[in-house]
Amino acid sequence: MEALVEQVRSLAQNGDEKLRRSILDSLQSLRDSIETADDTVQRFTFYNLQLAALRVGVDLKLFSLLADTEKPLSVVELSEETGADQVFLGRILRYLASFGAIKETDKDTFTSTNITKTFSVSSFQAAICHYFDTMGPSIQKLPEFLKETHYQDPQDSANTALQKAFNTDQPAFFWLQTQPEKMGFFQEYLTTNRAGRPTFLDAYPVLKNSIGLSPERALFVDVGGGFGQQAISFREKYPELEGRVIVQDLAPTLAHALKHPNVEVSEQDFFQPQTIKGAKFYYLRNIFHDWPDDKAKIILKHTIDALADDSLILIDDMVLPNAGVHWQAAQLDILMMTTLAARERTQDQWYHLLESAGLKVNSIHTYTSSLKDSIIEVVPV
Repeated sequence: MEALVEQVRSLAQNGDEKLRRSILDSLQSLRDSIETADDTVQRFTFYNLQLAALRVGVDLKLFSLLADTEKPLSVVELSEETGADQVFLGRILRYLASFGAIKETDKDTFTSTNITKTFSVSSFQAAICHYFDTMGPSIQKLPEFLKETHYQDPQDSANTALQKAFNTDQPAFFWLQTQPEKMGFFQEYLTTNRAGRPTFLDAYPVLKNSIGLSPERALFVDVGGGFGQQAISFREKYPELEGRVIVQDLAPTLAHALKHPNVEVSEQDFFQPQTIKGAKFYYLRNIFHDWPDDKAKIILKHTIDALADDSLILIDDMVLPNAGVHWQAAQLDILMMTTLAARERTQDQWYHLLESAGLKVNSIHTYTSSLKDSIIEVVPV
C-alpha cells in the first residue's frame, strides 16, 4: 500500500495541474466506490462540524502556532499559548488531527501538516471565517427557503436564503457593507482566492488584438475591478502597450485599492452609464456570476454604449460545460444561488444571455480545468 501511495504522490508532484486534479478526482471516485453506507453517512453528515472545528482552530491560532515551530507541541504548551482549557484543547486537537488538519505525533502532542500550513496563512483563515460566519448560516437556511418558495429558481438578489438567515431585506453586497468584520474576511479572502492557478493572461491573445492603440486612449478598463490585482497584472505583463490601464469600482472599494504608478483608479457604478468611452478592452472579471440575467443585461448595455468600433468586451468568468460539471464548479453555482440569486452559467446559458443583450461571441479561451475559468471575447452583433 505504501508503494502505491508513493507512486500516486510522485505522479501528482511531477505532473501538471490538470493531471494533479485528475488524480484527486480519481481518488475521490475510488473512495466513493469502496466505502460502506455507514462510511458515507458519517462523512457527509459531519462536514459542517469539520468547518466549525477549523473556525475554532483559527480563533485559537492553532494552525499558526503549529506551523511556526519545527518541533511538535504538547497540549500543555498549546494551552499556555492560547489560554484554552487543557481538557477541551486535547479534544479539539484530536478531532482536527482525525481529518488531517493537524497531525498527532504522540499522546497529547501535535505537529503541522500540509493543511495546517495552508490555514496558518491569514487569507486562508479569512476563507474559513467567511464561509463559516456568512455562507454557513445562509446554507443552513437554503432548504427552508426553497420549500417556502416552492423550489423556484431564485431571481431576486434581495430574496435569498441569506436574507432569511440574517433577517435583512438588503441584497448581500449592500448588507455586507453594514457588517465590517464579515466584509473584512470576505475582502481578505478575495485577495488570494484561486492563488497559484492560471489567469486570463495565460490564455487570452492580448498582443494579437492590441491594434489601434494610442497613449491617450484607454487600453484596459477593469470594470468592477476591486482592489486592482488584475489590472496591475495586465500592466506589468504588457508594459510596452500604449494606453491607460484603469480600475473601476465604487469609492469604498477603491479606498483600499493597491497602488501602482501606471494604473489609474476611477469611481464607477456598473449599473450606471460607463464614463470611459472607446477603450480597447473592457474587462469584467467574476462580475456576471454575482447577478441574475436581468441585472447582467444592464451592465452589458452600459458597456456596449461605451464601445468604439474596434473595442472588445472580455468577460472573465466560469463557462460550465452543458454536461459533466466538476464538483468544485457545481458547488459555487449553488452558493451563488443561495446568497445572490445568481449563477455560474453553462455554455448554453452564456450564449443565451449574450445574444439576448445584442452581443456575439468571438471566442472562448478556457484557462482552468476544473472550474472552467474562461475569457469570453464578445462584440456587438
